[in-house]
Amino acid sequence: MALSTPPILITPRSHHPFSFPTAHHPSKQAPFSSSSSSISRPLQPLRLLSPPTTTFHFKCFSKAQRQSDEQVEFERLFSNLNQATLKREPGSLTSAIFLVAGTTVGAGILAIPAVTQESGFLASAVTCFLCWVYMVVTGLLIAEVNVNTMCKLGSGGVSLVSMAMRTLGPVGVQIACWSYLFIHYALLVAYVARSSDILTNFLGIPIWESATLFSLVFGGICYFGSQRFIGAINGVLVSGIIISFAALVAATSGDLQWDALLKANFEAVPLSIPIIALSFVYQNVVPVLCTNLEGNLSKVRTSIVLGTAIPLVLFLVWNAVILGSITNIGTGADKIIDPIEQLRSSNGVIEPIVEVFSLFAIATSYIGFVLGLADFLADLLKLPAGQSSPLPYLLTLVPPLVLSLLDPEIFFKALDFAGTYGVLVLFGILPAAMSWSDRSSSSEQSLRLPYLVPGGKLTLSLIIGGAGCVILSELLENFGHP
Repeated sequence: MALSTPPILITPRSHHPFSFPTAHHPSKQAPFSSSSSSISRPLQPLRLLSPPTTTFHFKCFSKAQRQSDEQVEFERLFSNLNQATLKREPGSLTSAIFLVAGTTVGAGILAIPAVTQESGFLASAVTCFLCWVYMVVTGLLIAEVNVNTMCKLGSGGVSLVSMAMRTLGPVGVQIACWSYLFIHYALLVAYVARSSDILTNFLGIPIWESATLFSLVFGGICYFGSQRFIGAINGVLVSGIIISFAALVAATSGDLQWDALLKANFEAVPLSIPIIALSFVYQNVVPVLCTNLEGNLSKVRTSIVLGTAIPLVLFLVWNAVILGSITNIGTGADKIIDPIEQLRSSNGVIEPIVEVFSLFAIATSYIGFVLGLADFLADLLKLPAGQSSPLPYLLTLVPPLVLSLLDPEIFFKALDFAGTYGVLVLFGILPAAMSWSDRSSSSEQSLRLPYLVPGGKLTLSLIIGGAGCVILSELLENFGHP
């Protein structure tokens, strides 16, 4: 049967800053709704596949208009379309929550007890909560700018680089690119260094062999594996994290010293902030969330808050188990003493559980960061889309392998530098600066969505100032003394 493609016209109301089309009656399912499957793109002429005998009538409407007509909440920005079936496939809120949670839980959790041992559990718990709030706010700022960028550019799935270019110009793009590269390479170095230690203890092989084996196995999975295969492998690894973590908590809970959890040395807190902030990194998947959830700001907000709350609880329990089980924690003059190592050496039952949990946590993060950096390098090298070139993967896998072999003790150093100079710039200062520019450049007549973060310029100033203070203090600590 022949199909016609009548256009859907978007005509915003004068008192609504932003409007989207819908059928003649409001539907709770979606603004772009009809009896047929629809194809839609934001802020562009839209067309609907339908039988020629069917007549569609569309008009603009908002889900709910607030008392102030300046901001209106919308159900969704556009529709996700399966190119094969031509059916709408809306993103699942549950999947989005677990995507955020899975991205957040990584190898950073392994370093938390080491950097919080001086401050103690009570002070570190307060620090974890404040860092969680900070990272939730910056993620919401990225989501806000991302959805506005999709509106301005008329396309879905915009990247952090596109957001920086629209709001901050070429300088912002340079900062975003270099910070992105720095974070990914630093973390990959840390992951390879830590995994090589674990495999060397398990297999009894030299460090260089275990590091090479880890890079080849999981790098090969990323390069040769299909999306379904990589997803299955990641599912197995996440299941391993949950099982091993539960076993670790059960094995150590009997030896938990509750008095040790009451220690609070807030003077030592600043030293732990970079790595704790690094442990809450998930912002690189926020553009994916905005696309999968079709620009639905309410669902994006929920997925970010709940998706990061799960790791927050996990981090607090993990830190309590480790710090509460080690009563004779010491500190070295020139390097960090890892309480996990002390726990492994003092309890033969716990050692294999810690090793398995650590390896699974590293592997899940390694796969995600390899895929992300390889795609970024492929785009940077202007390689054709869909081309499976080995060059981006070689540039992704080889430098971290070499650097980890040059300095086997680089795990904590890499995490600390990535957390201080990478994460706090890319996912701290940059989101606030982009939001500041985005909000300042919008006029009253501009079409825009509601703010996800309240507080105006005061909130943005606190975000930028907080990251700047931590970076400055770290610079003085590392380079201020001869």
